[in-house]
Amino acid sequence: MAQESTSSPTAAEMRAVTEKAVAYLRSHQDPDGSWSKRLGGPGVTALVTAALIRSGYGDDPMVAKALKYLEGSVKEDGGIYDRQLANYTTCVALMAFKEANTNGKYDGIIKRAGEFLKGLQFDEKKGVQSSQVEYGGAGYDGRSRPDLSNTQFFVQALQSAGVPKDDPAFKRALVFISRCQNLPGEHNELEYAKKTTPEDRGGFIYTPVGGGKSNAGTTSEGGLRSAGIMTYAGLLSFLYAGVDRQDPRVLAAVDWIKRHYTLDENPGQGQVGLYYYYHTMGKALAALEEGDTLTDSKGAKHNWKRDLFEAIKKRQTSEGSWSNVSDRFYEGDGNLCAAYCLLALSYCRSR
Repeated sequence: MAQESTSSPTAAEMRAVTEKAVAYLRSHQDPDGSWSKRLGGPGVTALVTAALIRSGYGDDPMVAKALKYLEGSVKEDGGIYDRQLANYTTCVALMAFKEANTNGKYDGIIKRAGEFLKGLQFDEKKGVQSSQVEYGGAGYDGRSRPDLSNTQFFVQALQSAGVPKDDPAFKRALVFISRCQNLPGEHNELEYAKKTTPEDRGGFIYTPVGGGKSNAGTTSEGGLRSAGIMTYAGLLSFLYAGVDRQDPRVLAAVDWIKRHYTLDENPGQGQVGLYYYYHTMGKALAALEEGDTLTDSKGAKHNWKRDLFEAIKKRQTSEGSWSNVSDRFYEGDGNLCAAYCLLALSYCRSR
């Protein structure tokens, strides 16, 4: 990575990468309007749809076809899912409908999906008290172990649904999110946090449940290493849930990011989840609203939009998509990776 980044990507540069990706997605859409539904029903389709709309293709027939497919996935209970992953797929589908909702057409779907999601949160209605580590979190559905990855989508979806920041659902989510941060103190008194190293301070883990788990592994002190995706997810969740940018939790997360700034890998996990990392990184840094430049812990200035664009551009295949040989999170699927990359690029545009 260069010590000093240059200017943000131009519209022409962005268009060249985007058009290739859109052509790839157009040729890989299934007849029913979906993409890669074998990976969990409407999830990938929702991500692709949101990505296409944010890339300026909202009026394209393939988007209309995809929205029709997503409408067919809406259940009577307000959820948007197939047979599993009810929280995750409802969250990403709600956000896709929000992107498409220029004339109020999807108001009802969005409102009911938001209410459905609130019912999946681990709270008093489920017999979970604030003293319990699961409290406030969300998992893949209403029964599975809550984790930060799913909880960040939950928070983003509620924000897209127009839920006020003072809603109890946000307040509860912040309890769980704070317990995922390697920052011992009033917001996280769990045992793993007490073993946080200076290197991991401010970053986030996957879940605090069951003693805690980090996909980045453990430290020699018995603590849990902070991970790249989860740290950007934690920062984004704090911002979307209304936490002040000067809050110690936000500042600590930003400090971790400045110490571990990179586009070469997903810190703590190498190439695993790289495109999910790019997407989450772009969305979080855009939400931080501190401009195009990030100064790392060594004083080097980086135009993160340029860096993110270049990282995505150089990994684009001749077909127009992307693929990760580290396929743990389904990143061998070109449709999913294209969605992540187009979404990431959408946060690099001047708005």
